[in-house]
Amino acid sequence: MDLKEQLVKYIKDVIGFEINIQQPDELFKAKLPLFLKEEYQWFEALLENKKCILAIVKDENRLGINQIGKQFQKAGEMAGLPVIGVFNHLEAYNRKRLIEKKTAFIVPGKQLYIPEFLMDLREYKNNTKKKTNSISPVAQQLLLLFLLDNHNKLSIETQPFKNLATLLETNKMGITRAVESLKNQNFIETTGKKEKTIRFTDNKQNLWTRAKKQNVLINPVLKQVFTDELPQHLQLLLCNDNALANYTDINPVRQKYYAIEKSMYYALKKTNALVNENNYEGKYCLEVWKYNPATITGLLFENRKAVDPLSLFLCYKGTTDERIEMALEQIENKFIWLKD
Repeated sequence: MDLKEQLVKYIKDVIGFEINIQQPDELFKAKLPLFLKEEYQWFEALLENKKCILAIVKDENRLGINQIGKQFQKAGEMAGLPVIGVFNHLEAYNRKRLIEKKTAFIVPGKQLYIPEFLMDLREYKNNTKKKTNSISPVAQQLLLLFLLDNHNKLSIETQPFKNLATLLETNKMGITRAVESLKNQNFIETTGKKEKTIRFTDNKQNLWTRAKKQNVLINPVLKQVFTDELPQHLQLLLCNDNALANYTDINPVRQKYYAIEKSMYYALKKTNALVNENNYEGKYCLEVWKYNPATITGLLFENRKAVDPLSLFLCYKGTTDERIEMALEQIENKFIWLKD
């Protein structure tokens, strides 16, 4: 399936809209400078009765984000229509920069952002997907931040939504969904009108107990892969049994485990940066996480070389290993019940 077909399917699956794609007006094509013709495939599209220009990027690695924004603006002025960039892959930090610049784009299967049409769907592949009892990854990060911030360093309950979004490296829509996810479980209430804030409905110990009992917390690990070398220039955090040894008195293991956020992993995979990647064995095991494993650690445990203790705890959901269970109890005692 080529990128154009992926785009049509993604739009249909995610927001239920039909998108009709055709060749652009000849006059528009004639106006385009040669360098724009070389960098993009240009199409005209009708999305929910709204016309736009699609610019399918031929090589994401050749263009800078500032350059893309200026080129789309130039093309939009020529066409008299909004321009939407279509990418086969785009790293999370570059998607964030495009959103900051209000540059419309679609990454089929990943993210859609079209401010002209008031659409912003982030990594939600299918609105018709069956509802689950679990909270969203961003909601889990927000809850864990509150539970672990025993000295109220971040003042979570006084921060407006935009500040929470910055803390969790998401946008307004992402934090709004996270708040709704927590409200649905009666973990928080919202206060304020112009600048809303959140208030947790119970103390930290009771919130943790309820969340476990209701089985709404997710295992952060999407999958594990093995490689013979660690990617260069990346500062990865210890996870799995290596991190457990960092927080408890469990004995360390020989296998080296490191956590990596999924968009970073797929970027490395695309460029073949992982040496001898496989699903079975290797010098290093990379745990691909559903959210950034460095976020909570960076905010609350600056000097730690491991993922945060509660995310780590949730990586062992369903374990029946008595040795692991004793270590997890130590984590709860130290970080939830605040026992030395």
